[in-house]
Formats: sequence, C-alpha cells, structure tokens
Amino acid sequence: MHDIRIFGGRIVSVFTGETFAADVLVTGSVISGVVPPGTGGPATEEIDATGRLIVPGFLDAHMHVESSFLTPAAFAWLTLPRGTTTVLADPHEIVNVAGRTAMRWMIDAGRATPQTQLWGVPSCVPALAGFEHSGAHLDAADVGELLRWDGVRALAEVMDYRAVVSGEPRMRSIIEAAREQDVILDGHCPGLAGEELSRYMATGIDSDHTKNAPEVVVEKARLGMTVMLQEKCLEPDVVGALLALPRLPPVCLVTDDLAADHITDKGHLDHIARVAVAAGLPALDVLRALTWTPAQRLRLPDRGVVAPGKRADLVLLEGPLEDFAVDAVLAGGRLVASGGRVAYEEPNPGDHPFAGSVHVPALPDDEYRWRADLPDGRHRFRALRVNPVDTYTEPAEIELDVRDGLVDWEGHVALCWVRNRHGRDHTACVPVTGMELGDGAVTTTYAHDSHNLVTLGTTLRSMRAAAEAVLADDGGVAVARQGAVTARLPLSVGGVMSAAPTEQVAASSRQVRDQLAEWGWRHRNPFMSVSTLTLAVSPTMKITDLGLVDVLARDWTPQLLDSCH
Repeated sequence: MHDIRIFGGRIVSVFTGETFAADVLVTGSVISGVVPPGTGGPATEEIDATGRLIVPGFLDAHMHVESSFLTPAAFAWLTLPRGTTTVLADPHEIVNVAGRTAMRWMIDAGRATPQTQLWGVPSCVPALAGFEHSGAHLDAADVGELLRWDGVRALAEVMDYRAVVSGEPRMRSIIEAAREQDVILDGHCPGLAGEELSRYMATGIDSDHTKNAPEVVVEKARLGMTVMLQEKCLEPDVVGALLALPRLPPVCLVTDDLAADHITDKGHLDHIARVAVAAGLPALDVLRALTWTPAQRLRLPDRGVVAPGKRADLVLLEGPLEDFAVDAVLAGGRLVASGGRVAYEEPNPGDHPFAGSVHVPALPDDEYRWRADLPDGRHRFRALRVNPVDTYTEPAEIELDVRDGLVDWEGHVALCWVRNRHGRDHTACVPVTGMELGDGAVTTTYAHDSHNLVTLGTTLRSMRAAAEAVLADDGGVAVARQGAVTARLPLSVGGVMSAAPTEQVAASSRQVRDQLAEWGWRHRNPFMSVSTLTLAVSPTMKITDLGLVDVLARDWTPQLLDSCH
C-alpha cells in the first residue's frame, strides 16, 4: 500500500525533455513508483493532477534567508507554495552580527521546517577584515569546526576575491580548512577574468552568482565554473551568449536576495524562472536550472528528477511549462501547499537570543553634522555614485563649502552616514550621487555585511527621524520624508530579521519599498541598493564605519580631493 497516488498528470523529464502521462506513487518521503496510469497498486490518499504538469521541487543553490527579513521557519512557509523545496542558505548576515550562536540558531530553526534548508559557513566574517567592524569574527579554525556541523554543506560565497587572488594568508587558510573537509566552495567574483580568474579557481572555488558581462560569463562557464544566474544577471545578451555555445553549460537559477514583499507579490524561484524564459532561455533548460543542475551542485543525488527512489519533492504546475505557475507542492512526501496556499499553520517564530543587539546609545545632538578640519571655503570631496540597476558603485566628485569646520552638504547632496552598532564609537560619511531625491532619509541596520547603523538622507531632520525610529524598533529599516517617518520595518532579530507574522513583514517591506520610490530612490532592488553601500568587497567603492574603501585596490580612499579656488 502506497501513501499517495498522484494521478491524471503529465511528468516532465529533465533528462529527455519529454512530457508523458504517468502516475506518481509516494511512500513515506520517497517516490515509490512512476507507473502507467492506473497501475502500481492502491494508495491511502489520491491527488488529482488532471491538466497539470508534474516536475521536481525547485532547489535554490545560493540565497540568504535574512534578505527576506524572515526567520527560517517563516521563509519556508512563504516559499514552499512557490515550489522551493530545497535551499542552500548562507547566513552571513546574522553571523556577522552574532557569530557561532547565530549559525546554530539558524540551522536549528531551519531543521524544524518541511523545507530542506542546508547551510554554508560564511567565509567572510567580517567581509573585509581590517576595513570594518562587525559583531563577530570567524577565523580558519572557527570555519573548520562549523563545517562539521550537521546540515552544513559548503563554504559559503568567498566574497573577498581580491584576497584570494593575491594569496592573502587569512583567506587562504579559510579555503584550506574547507578543502580539507571536501565541501562545496562557492564563489563571488564579479568581473574576474583572465589570469586572476585562474588563480581564484585554482583554490577550488567553482561557482559564481554575480553580475558579469556576457564574455566573462562564457569564460567562467568554459573553465567549468557553475554559472548561477539571479534576476539581475538574466539579461538577453547573457542568455544569448550562453545559448550560442556548442552546448549549454550547467546553469543554476538562484534568488540570492529577495525581500518578503517581492516573494509575496512576484514569487521566488518560480519568478526567476519566468524572468529567465522572458530573457530567452528555453523552458526545459529553465526547469533543469531549477532542479537537476542545482541538485548535482549541492551533491543531492536523491532529488532533482521525478523518478523511483528519489525524494518526493514534487511540484504540480498549471498551464504551459513556461508559465511556471505553481499549483501544489509536496516536500518529502508531505502535501505542503495546494491551490497556491500553504497547507499548514504559519509557525510561531518563538524566542530568539538576538534582542538588544543594536548597541547604539542615544544619538548625539550633532549627529549628521559633517565636521572637517579644513579652512573656510569651497572644497572638492570624494562622493559615491549609485545607479538604478545594480549594486555597482563608483567614485564621483562634488564641491561643497566649509564654514567653521562644518561641511555645508544639506540641500546640496545626499549624505550616507555609517555608525558602528557593535559597541564601538566609529562613524564615517560620504556624499551620494546618482538619484534625484527630495527631503527624506532611510536608516537601516540591514546593511551588508557588518550591519551597522546606516543612514542615507538629504536633510538632518529626516535623517534623525528615520534613525530614531530604527533604534526604537531595536533594528530595522525606516523611511522619513520631510522630517516625519512614513514607513518602518522592525527587525528585532539581530537587526536583520523580523519576528512578526509573515504577512505583516511583507506589508511593511512593501511600504518601505514604495516610500523609497516616492522619495526618488528608484531602483530595481532598492533594499539591496541601499544595504550594499557598505559592502566593502563589492566594486568599486564602498563606505564602512571606518571610512571609504577602494574595493579593487583594497585600500582607503581619501575623502578630500583638494581645495577649490
């Protein structure tokens, strides 16, 4: 007697590309048969899949739970109905806040869900040692120990690729600790090519999920790197370059960073699949990039295909394959979603050990007043230029007046102000150009990767209002306009996740997104655009609590360029 029979549907083979009629039998957590319709013996429960396609559950080979602003249990509850049954998560956001305690909490919380949540040990805590202060520090010995924990499968994205290329001892020892345990080594190396790419790959790192020019994507694929494409990478020229090759290389579609409102409104991997189809990738190749290829990447031979003996992670799709319209989902033989709705109660996030993690006293009265030991007059300063498409930032210049040791920036430019939140009295600031902004500000403790208190604004009154709201919420994101708070997303779990109900988190993140756009911060992914201003391993210039960093040179950038006459 089987537990479940799924009948009336048509299976899509990720091996042959065929679609064929068959019943799927499930016993326990395993597919016990793929048989001609009506054969194979009785089952306790039957699921009518008439008019639907049966495909493997989707696997996300690179993502961050914290980017959804949800806890692991809430994330599973939100994404399972979208077909995501397995993820490899890199918890480097919360681990940069709370170290080993955070890693253990995330693993335990994920294990309690029907979704398979596997983990990578963050390789860069902090992201750029010596150039910023985070709340924790992991060395090679720490990484080696964490890699032995149950549920851990990889050394998570090695973001400090400049250190790898140059042979920096700390990064080399962390990679060696991972290689000794024969785990997956995930990469992060935007634009890296030629001899430097070879040096990076020679360490054993063999994937990349960052945005690259088409010729760099092809070079990485040619050398055997697993190409991971997130939404911002899925441009027609990139897809066209891959399809023009004699054979399509292994491709994984990944989400990397999606907020709760995005998942609610557009979807998760199912959304990425539709974006890939729109960019020109054939639907069958998209399906493989969601299933078989990431299963192989994650060394999970028990899933990624609808076949006897495999784990019963199954998705029923309505309509044509290219729509990737998820109707029902089984995870480990359990029906977890039907009709697009979750089939079990939303979990209570429960207690967590990360309350009170934002160690910032009351803001000084002169916060956001930019002091400079300069003579009165006009001076030329380094600025940071953003763009509306991706997280690439570059150096710019701006002229501002100085009077009595104060830089007159208000009303002339936006200012990004970083205050350390981990018990250190460090601040740094930089003008930001590239967006047409009104009177407003945003403050966030979700700020890659050290998650310090970051405020970006055009007026003192709005900056102070946004920052005070975030501090009152014990971490989070807040937008203020004309001195009044107009949106807030409390993130009391380490300043990067929420313990509120999922729908409330989605509504709050949607409100923040909308208010950022109203203010003038119109970006494809505004949360990532703001939160990566401090990511000191992402090209080409960033700001930390210690100052301006030239990412490619791994050196400080002077704030003052010269005086104007």
